[in-house]
Amino acid sequence: MNNQQGRGEALTRPYSRKDIGWRLFLKTIIARAYPRLIGQQREVSWLVFDVVMPMLGVIAYVLVYRALNAPEDYIGFVVMGGAMTAFWMNVLWSMSSQLYWEKEQGNLALYIMAPNSMMAILLGMALGGMLATAMRAVAVTLLGSFMFGVTYEVTSYFQLFSVFMLAMAALYGMGMMMASAFLLFGREAWHMANLAQEPIFLASGFYFPIKSLPFWVAAGASIIPLTLGMDAMRQLIFPSGFQFGFMTVRLEIIILAVLSVVFIVTAKVLLAYIEKIAVREGRITESRR
Repeated sequence: MNNQQGRGEALTRPYSRKDIGWRLFLKTIIARAYPRLIGQQREVSWLVFDVVMPMLGVIAYVLVYRALNAPEDYIGFVVMGGAMTAFWMNVLWSMSSQLYWEKEQGNLALYIMAPNSMMAILLGMALGGMLATAMRAVAVTLLGSFMFGVTYEVTSYFQLFSVFMLAMAALYGMGMMMASAFLLFGREAWHMANLAQEPIFLASGFYFPIKSLPFWVAAGASIIPLTLGMDAMRQLIFPSGFQFGFMTVRLEIIILAVLSVVFIVTAKVLLAYIEKIAVREGRITESRR
């Protein structure tokens, strides 16, 4: 009798729990981050190349600055810029071009049909790649500091933490927004990603103070979160950083907060638009060929 009752309860009991809202959002992030975390362990050689290759560029700029007898803090600027390139590359290739790659592999239709959020999928992919990104950034910073004797004097840890977190939020919001835009442009996504790589290195001041550029060029480059993020962090970390600052740290924090909201909201709107045209019209890009 008890066995029959147990079978009856087993048949009537739901076999799974349906997650919605924030539970589904968090589980989607974890599910998409997990494969990338495992993949990094299987391809350890990638970590070596991710550290060695950026260090070559850092060393080249350091040697140039020392040949020109530039201020010693410029060496620290270069080391920081070399570390921060890891985050830009992660956004450019692990987020901006990701939906296009998923479309080419046939996975994008499954993502759109699934009940979870596209933002959660992109965020999970980016966070999964953050392990290699963080390791590369830390390795470049430690190696550069050890090789060239860079010293740091943090004036405000709270402001430094605020700048970094806001810059990352705005940067990854920009990555989600660019992922939608790249997908809408179709096959041009790959070319746009390649085109955006080197100009961003120049305009954002990865290896020199952004204040060195003409004012309107620097102001235009400030739309990229890393531009103001690095400028503020250099002011907070290096003794003479305030002399080379483009704006005050407080103003840059406010602008980064605004950029975070604008990019994340715009990304949500664009992702919703992609899902709408995919479901309603059976296409992904703007092209009607």
